[in-house]
Amino acid sequence: MTGHPTSYLGNWIHSFPDHYQWSNATLVCKGMAPTGSVALGEIDQVVQKLHARITEPQAWWEEWGAMGERVEGYAKTAAAEKRDATAGNYYLRAGNYYYTGERMIEPGAQKTAMYKKALHCFHEGLKRRYANIEFVDVAYEGGAPMAAYFLKSPVAKGPAPTVVMFDGLDNCKEMSVLFGGMELAFRGYHVLAIDGPGQGESLRLRNLPSRYDYEVPAGAAYDYVAGRADVAGDRVALMAYSAGGYYAPRAVAFEKRYKAVVAWGGHYDYHAAWVERWQKIKASPNAAATSHFQLPWVLGTPDMESAMEKVKKFTLEGVADKVTCPILIAHGASDLLTPPSIAQQLYDNVGSKDKTLKVFTPEEGGDHHVQVDNRQVGIDYIGDWLATRL
Repeated sequence: MTGHPTSYLGNWIHSFPDHYQWSNATLVCKGMAPTGSVALGEIDQVVQKLHARITEPQAWWEEWGAMGERVEGYAKTAAAEKRDATAGNYYLRAGNYYYTGERMIEPGAQKTAMYKKALHCFHEGLKRRYANIEFVDVAYEGGAPMAAYFLKSPVAKGPAPTVVMFDGLDNCKEMSVLFGGMELAFRGYHVLAIDGPGQGESLRLRNLPSRYDYEVPAGAAYDYVAGRADVAGDRVALMAYSAGGYYAPRAVAFEKRYKAVVAWGGHYDYHAAWVERWQKIKASPNAAATSHFQLPWVLGTPDMESAMEKVKKFTLEGVADKVTCPILIAHGASDLLTPPSIAQQLYDNVGSKDKTLKVFTPEEGGDHHVQVDNRQVGIDYIGDWLATRL
């Protein structure tokens, strides 16, 4: 594996040097540590057990699931004893562990069952720890409503600026509201953390596959927040991360009511990115961050061939120049999923007069994909950038 020549490639980043899929997924879980919703000691216990079972694919969900069950047990005991603050912490950690295990299970009953465990624990944790979160549905023309959380800023007074935050390809609104939403709420922004089509609960339990024209769900999200009395409708930004680096710029190219956009991880031609990933998966499944089933599942297609055809429409060529609002593209110099050159391509082609490309270096931290190695530096930079645009 190669990245930035001075990138830190130690065991904290690559827990499994010969298994990038497991390493990346573990790092995503570790990246939740600043939110207090995972414990590095518990993660390390799972990692050590997985090292002993490195040749067993099912070990991934078995060991993460076992840790989830153990931690959820402590949560249930605390809840029964009315120690709700403590129970909330345990529930959030259990939710993250279940969700980490779920990502490697192929679509089906087993995957759904583990996801429901994760969602239950997340709900139990969030309602105990964060009274300023509302569980909401966002009406959507594609069928069922999109599942979302509205996080009210504890410091906002009167109608406040608001950030609509969509996920990436394999994260969920529960993680988003914690590693992104909480910092923004502290700074005075309300946050709508939403599972759009192809994401989280909206995909898993509401059967909403992804779509290339993300201005449709983004428009529905804007309608929801602008209809609230506590939101300043003329001060709403859109943000999405990882695969959302395609979704967000695409959305604001056509949905002009948003005043700013953040592509937390730049994309340009998502089909081209998947051509490269698919070659890696076929050559060595362990060398790619994404499972072989993921793209067809997210897109709602029966197989990879049809998924690759559908994803051809997921491109910003001929679209990026229509982005006119202020845009921030935040990327990592050592990103192994999407090279920094792709972020540069997006930057070069967007039509905005106010555009910023921030590439985090190994020296400052956050140089990996979507700053997963140091989420805080990413969201801090985003928060500072938004402060001068909203």
